[in-house]
Amino acid sequence: MLRLRELSRRVETVLGEITEKFSTYQQQQGLNCRPGCGECCLQPTIESTPLEMLPVALYLFDQGSAEQTLYKLEAEPLQKSCVFYQKKSFDGKQGQCTVYQQRPSICRVFAAAGVRDKMGKTALSVCKVIKTDLPEQYAQSLIMITSSPPPLMMLASEAIKELDYAFGNTMQPINLALKYALEKVLFIASFSGYDDDTNIA
Repeated sequence: MLRLRELSRRVETVLGEITEKFSTYQQQQGLNCRPGCGECCLQPTIESTPLEMLPVALYLFDQGSAEQTLYKLEAEPLQKSCVFYQKKSFDGKQGQCTVYQQRPSICRVFAAAGVRDKMGKTALSVCKVIKTDLPEQYAQSLIMITSSPPPLMMLASEAIKELDYAFGNTMQPINLALKYALEKVLFIASFSGYDDDTNIA
């Protein structure tokens, strides 16, 4: 477990750096998410890696809810939204993340980020809700894409992957990536015991 916890701390450090970089760009361009918006959280096809879900898995383990969450994922393999999304409106479009501090990189960069187009040039990927809510800021960001380029989503993924290629190279739907991370944590915990553990992910 000590190796997993150390790896998790390294993942969290990189996630913190990703958050700062992308949040700074989004705030400078005025491309911020609508308060309480959860439309992207309703898409279970959004992908992450088991490595990025490791901090969440260890957090659940320390809270004593890892097995319960795993059972839920196994009982409902076709979740209609991220398992951590708590709906606050009838249509589900308003809500909140219950593991916000441990969320993976896709949840940190999704609002506005750089991607490579077919020609290999930097293009701007912006959430459709933000495009609708903030058309002027979106248009201005497109005009400024050369002078103020957005940080690349691809580089965020690569920074995580470099920490553990085998664990971080497989992209999966976010709930499936969590399931794999939980299985890994519980499997290692069952063999390592708790005497060499700390209670902090």
